[in-house]
Amino acid sequence: MGNESSGGTKGQRGVESVPGMNDVLPKDVGRWRALEERFRAQCERYGFGEIRTPMCEYTELFARGIGEETDVVAKEMYTFEDRGGRSLTLRPEGTASAVRAYLEHRISNLGGVARWYYVGPMFRGERPAKGRYRQFHQVGAEVYGDGGPMVDAELVDLAYSFVTSLGISQAKVRVNSLGSGDTKRRYADALREYYKPLAEKLSPDSQRRIETNPLRILDSKAREDVALRAGAPKLMELLGDEDRRHFDRVCSALDALGTPYEVDATIIRGLDYYSRTIFEITDTSGTLGAQDALGGGGRYDGLIEQLGGKSTPAVGFALGVERLLIAAPESSLAAPAVKSCAVFAVDRDEPERVQSAALAIAKELRSAGIVVHIDTRFGKLDRQFQHAERVGASCAIVVGKQELDNGRVELRELDTRRQNAVPRDAIVAKVTEVLAKSGSAPG
Repeated sequence: MGNESSGGTKGQRGVESVPGMNDVLPKDVGRWRALEERFRAQCERYGFGEIRTPMCEYTELFARGIGEETDVVAKEMYTFEDRGGRSLTLRPEGTASAVRAYLEHRISNLGGVARWYYVGPMFRGERPAKGRYRQFHQVGAEVYGDGGPMVDAELVDLAYSFVTSLGISQAKVRVNSLGSGDTKRRYADALREYYKPLAEKLSPDSQRRIETNPLRILDSKAREDVALRAGAPKLMELLGDEDRRHFDRVCSALDALGTPYEVDATIIRGLDYYSRTIFEITDTSGTLGAQDALGGGGRYDGLIEQLGGKSTPAVGFALGVERLLIAAPESSLAAPAVKSCAVFAVDRDEPERVQSAALAIAKELRSAGIVVHIDTRFGKLDRQFQHAERVGASCAIVVGKQELDNGRVELRELDTRRQNAVPRDAIVAKVTEVLAKSGSAPG
């Protein structure tokens, strides 16, 4: 994937990265930027605007919003006290922060529907593995003020369309409904009744969850828990007529959109705020191994009211950037080659004058939108040419005392080695022409 440190010698603690928190080096950043920019463009075509929230919030936001019995809150959050003794937490997911912003800025007073998207890092203290990191990145989208099934389907389609646009051909969408009102409570009671006689056959974590949060048992990857899942009650059997109609309309809208999906009653999602429609997108190619989920989301109609606002329907999703980068073919996010110019200085008789002129020419070219490389150590000319070839420059400007005295510079096309004198005041136009001929516009 290319987001991890490239290695090197191990240093003492404090001068190497925290396990699960990885560097993204310049050679890899292009794929990240391509993914993020593609997500921004797609969301904006759907009428979403970008929101940026702080990386830490008061801890109670996540405890109240996500649920204290979830693994995220109980085991995985990075929590600390500030100087005033308030408990702060690095955000483990994006929805709670977005809801807090929606409430704090009284967006509901503006009327209508709010459609937001975000891109950024999240933090969870999990055991690092392929596709699972302690600092990880998500792209996500949220809609506030629309309680209908059409927006649920639109968001599933947006997420799936984005995933497949990355060349992930074996993405799979699974959908389910958690119902509304007391449906989840009644389902939890049914699961307790089913699992209690089987408690000794469950994993230790799931034995604890029988009382605290039995829905989490369905999320477990432990072999013994998976083996007992098939006989568990199905939530769909408890849905009321209105919830059933809502879910059926989501499915019919997905059919109309041509979005492939399957109904999977075992999907629960790991956060307590979900209600009604939920969905997950997985990569079935095996590239991600056990961590095959690319992301997911669903409806959380009660969260805004739970956090102190008025009852407002809401729905959203998030996708894991690192997992998308692992699953996407290299070619699908290849950054376009940027043709560029190099500027050299030849220290003949007046090195200070020549080098200053080279810097000024580089600035002039950059101001015109041209990418320029300049090795400000100004070594021997052959070393400067080697630098130009290493960075992939298409042409080079050679600046020397004699050229400056004559009001000219030398322009060399590096692929053909053709070299011509160019008037000083025609540099920008000539470099632009050469780059266009080599298949690149400036910048």
